[in-house]
Amino acid sequence: QVQLVESGGGLVQAGGSLRLSCAASGRAFSSYALGWFRQAPRKEREFVSAIRRSGGITSYADSVKGRFTISRDNAKNMVYLQMDSLKPEDTAVYYCAAGWVGDRSTQTYDYWGQGTQVTVSS
Repeated sequence: QVQLVESGGGLVQAGGSLRLSCAASGRAFSSYALGWFRQAPRKEREFVSAIRRSGGITSYADSVKGRFTISRDNAKNMVYLQMDSLKPEDTAVYYCAAGWVGDRSTQTYDYWGQGTQVTVSS
């Protein structure tokens, strides 16, 4: 069992930056792949980024590639999402997720946080 708690969301102007954090509790954190997803009003939850167990392999949605960076600290049970050059279309609730498989599909994740709101003003 893994509990995930996101933080770091907020209101930022277009072109600005935010760093999301996700704190995990529970066993075997380093055994899980971790991902970030987001959900805007009236839209489905979509993949943003994922990182494998060791942290050596990462993946990004095309819409955020080159602007967002995912990282993890297994010693601290933390995963981060550095978001730069933010755009109004990045506005959404951002969710942290953990799973044994953990790829671009929500179905490959077993545990989810409660989400943190990111709002980018134009």
